Amino acid sequence: MTVRLELIPLAGFPLVRPGDDLAQLIIDSLGDNGLALQEGDVLVIAQKIVSKAEGRYVRLADVTAGPEALALAAQADKDPRQVELILRESTAVVRVRPGVIIVEHRNGYVHANAGIDKSNIPNNPDDPRVLLLPEDSDRSAQALRQTLAKRTTIAPQVIINDSMGRAWRNGTVGLAIGTAGLAPLNNQVGEQDLFGNVLEVTEPAVADELAAGASLVMGQAAQACPVVLVRGANLRQAEGGSGGLIRDKAKDMFR
Repeated sequence: MTVRLELIPLAGFPLVRPGDDLAQLIIDSLGDNGLALQEGDVLVIAQKIVSKAEGRYVRLADVTAGPEALALAAQADKDPRQVELILRESTAVVRVRPGVIIVEHRNGYVHANAGIDKSNIPNNPDDPRVLLLPEDSDRSAQALRQTLAKRTTIAPQVIINDSMGRAWRNGTVGLAIGTAGLAPLNNQVGEQDLFGNVLEVTEPAVADELAAGASLVMGQAAQACPVVLVRGANLRQAEGGSGGLIRDKAKDMFR
């Protein structure tokens, strides 16, 4: 049981560039903030800095929009070149309205514009570029966990988060798109509540809950706090990634 939960932003985190050693930047930033990893710690890391370190930038000038992208761009009132990238990063188009294209990303999650955007990246108006999601966020999370373990002797649980909308609600929240070292779902089916009733469907998405809390601490504008240390979560250790968070299509009531 979590008795006390701390979410500590790593203040003063440097701007991340392609090829940067993200694990070392995290270690250095922990030290700069007077912190060191402890057993049971969780690191929540903004998708954007993972994508930056992995060089997931694309210049729109290098993209040629095909017929499908041109037609979809007219529906969505978006740059056809960006729509072409959205289609390349997706397996299906779910919904379209002016300003947004909801797709199933090739990694399984349903996402607006395949997570592609231009916010919080350096850009030249005469030569715009966009940033894609990591190639494989679970793989990225696992690689960071392993590298941090080698260099610090502590293997933190890792969550890579991104901001997403929800079918029933306005606004966006942070959700986990990659995990390592933890069970992203806490299956409590069979346990009892305060009055002895047996829980039948209770399965908190703990990775998403921490991703959302960390997102609140990170901010969405110029706060420059893309890494949050979570202490006291007491998450179950587990191998594997975030796939269990993705609802099976047969049970998806919105498609």
